[in-house]
Amino acid sequence: MSVPAPSDSVADEAGPRQRRLWIGLILLLLASFGTLLYFGNEIYQQAPPIPDLVVTSSGVEVFTADDILAGQDVWRTIGGQELGSVWGHGAYTAPDWTADWVHREAVWLLEQWALGEGAGSYDALDVETQAALQARLQAEVRENRYDEATGTLTISDVRAAAIASLREHHRGLFGDESAYDDLRESYAMPARTVIDDAATDKLAAFFFWASWACVTERPGAEITYTHNWPPDDLVGNRPTGQIIVVSVASFVLLLGGIGLLAWYYAATRRRWEDTHVAPPADPLLGIKVTPSMRATLKYFWVVGALLVVQMLTGVIAAHYGVEGNGFYGFALSDWVPYSLARTWHTQLGIFWIATSWLATGLFLVPAVSGHEPKFQRAGVNFLFVCLIIIVGGSMAGQALAIHQKIGGGTNFWFGHQGFEYVDLGRFWQIFLVVGLFLWLGLMVRALWPALRKSKGANRQMLVLFVLSSGAIALFYSAGLMWGRHTNLAIAEYWRWWVVHLWVEGFFEVFAVVVIAFLFTRLGLLRVGSATAAVLFTSILYLAGGVLGMFHHLYFTGTTPVILALGGTFSALELMPLVLIGYEAYEHLTMVRAAGWMRHYKWPIYWFIAVAFWNLVGAGLFGFLINPPIALYYMQGLNTTSVHGHTALFGVYGMLGIGLTLFCLRGLFMKQRWRTGVLAFAFWSMNIGLALMVLLSLLPVGLAQTWASVEHGMWYARSAEFLQTPLLEWLRWLRAPGDTIFAVGILAVGWFVVGLSTGWSLKGEREDVVGGTGDDGNADDAGDATAAS
Repeated sequence: MSVPAPSDSVADEAGPRQRRLWIGLILLLLASFGTLLYFGNEIYQQAPPIPDLVVTSSGVEVFTADDILAGQDVWRTIGGQELGSVWGHGAYTAPDWTADWVHREAVWLLEQWALGEGAGSYDALDVETQAALQARLQAEVRENRYDEATGTLTISDVRAAAIASLREHHRGLFGDESAYDDLRESYAMPARTVIDDAATDKLAAFFFWASWACVTERPGAEITYTHNWPPDDLVGNRPTGQIIVVSVASFVLLLGGIGLLAWYYAATRRRWEDTHVAPPADPLLGIKVTPSMRATLKYFWVVGALLVVQMLTGVIAAHYGVEGNGFYGFALSDWVPYSLARTWHTQLGIFWIATSWLATGLFLVPAVSGHEPKFQRAGVNFLFVCLIIIVGGSMAGQALAIHQKIGGGTNFWFGHQGFEYVDLGRFWQIFLVVGLFLWLGLMVRALWPALRKSKGANRQMLVLFVLSSGAIALFYSAGLMWGRHTNLAIAEYWRWWVVHLWVEGFFEVFAVVVIAFLFTRLGLLRVGSATAAVLFTSILYLAGGVLGMFHHLYFTGTTPVILALGGTFSALELMPLVLIGYEAYEHLTMVRAAGWMRHYKWPIYWFIAVAFWNLVGAGLFGFLINPPIALYYMQGLNTTSVHGHTALFGVYGMLGIGLTLFCLRGLFMKQRWRTGVLAFAFWSMNIGLALMVLLSLLPVGLAQTWASVEHGMWYARSAEFLQTPLLEWLRWLRAPGDTIFAVGILAVGWFVVGLSTGWSLKGEREDVVGGTGDDGNADDAGDATAAS
């Protein structure tokens, strides 16, 4: 028996409205992606050049392009963006290597010139002489001496000497010199992070090039390739007028957009109202669980296992922030250094969330269509095996890379790509893309009969479900658009197609579609009303979300127009979130719509948590860092981590758990649940996440922002600042929130295991064994006992 398609008595009335919304969505996507690709081509044309040769004015060779690209390979093997950051993107414990290089080079030059003035140090000079030397420094580093015709970058002999000094510094830091033990401890770096000094020299070449782009002005402009980022007064890196004007414009646009949306909603509110009465009995109660649906159970076991492992790697990575390379005195970094723990933590988050969504789709489509295609169960099982291979293989490859067992092309294909959220080697990445399209094929073949037979709004809802699923497969493919030696500015452009458009954009659309889809199948919403609402909400999300991607690229070697587009459109990303409170209230109302809905109480409560964290994490904390002037000082600080935790886990993680519980409800449809442990898990996870952010991540991020404004990005990320007693104390304050959060995750795992062992069940539902069907408190009757 399939899930009955809800009747829609207003389908014909809603038809013209839906057609207009479809046209609007299509036009919006064409215009947005056309603009995105057009200016992406501009990034290709005007990315910071990689010189064929770096020479001194006296003709001495310093670096070659091969050295710089080989250094990028070394950077990948140590974890890339999972150990410190470059251009502000990456991890937060070690420094931003570009900001660090820029400041160290500037200080070295000033000290060298101060000695030439007969002073013992730069600080010993009078103010006028210091100002003169600063002007000399800025003329030295900001002038663009790259010759495009020959591919040669010429630098002064004194700057070459500064580079040689920094090369020695990096040899000691990334090697095993005992003089750097304390600094390595602060950076959570084990001794001999890089295999040998020759490889470290290549790494220094890459850091020099990335830092050169930060202080060198574009031809014919008075801004650097990174739009004067990072902030550092010594080299003249200060916010430009464009940064400030666009920031002000973004605030005005946001307020105007919210006002316009509020007016539109008030004027058309009756159109969106759904007075549909919930059915008297659970429409899903008669579902026949097919073999392929039953085969998804192991996916949800994997979701729980990966969630627990992600939590453990997060605990390890967070603890390294206060104990360097130890874990309560145990030398854990010998096996799982910070960069590896953070790699796994970041990647596993994507893996378990995506797995929950894949399994949800595979579970739903046979139930909706009533069709179990031939070999569907075999396909589901084959995809599961592929998933296990991808997870295990990619994690093993990353461990081999960070332990310096593989390098070069082998590392790029099977080890660590170095890019946050796209860490897995290219082979595993291609394997995952193939798996996502295999998943899409399994979905479509099972749903095809329903697509052919359904009409009107029902078909449109099914089409939306398929399209949003297809976007998940398609937009991850953007991660294949860069190669091993692609210019970092171009690679960052495509990486944000994955991180922003895939995760923050089409994940958001999928979330809206799948929740509406489930509620229509439960008979709580009319399909026509739900379809129109989904289309309208998708337009709102994508209007700002597609071009809003550019706000990640302000300072990554892109041209000024990127800042203008990203700064204005990213403000619109917050606009649809003003209606989140209404959405949460609607979800809560649905829990109370009928007695039988109590059986779905906790999945829906997790959907309510999605709405809350969408407003707080994606909205408030997202907009905190999105305006150009804010991101100029905050990029690469713990304010970014605040947004990452509350948006990625708060929105998509909570949704993944909610979908998992919904599907498990379907697999164990006729049994009552002991939900006391779920209640405990729900509140523990949400309270723990809030405490983690409010007690630690946000205060640390704001303190770093203050330091960045006052002294520069180099200082906000330095060991000198982060190892002060106040900052150490604030990092220790993560422990209460992390502990409460972790216990909540373990409780979810305990409950899921208990569904198979029986301790999470307590007999058949009353409406199954002959009750009235209105057993509203059936699942919750024993909650107090279970919780105690």
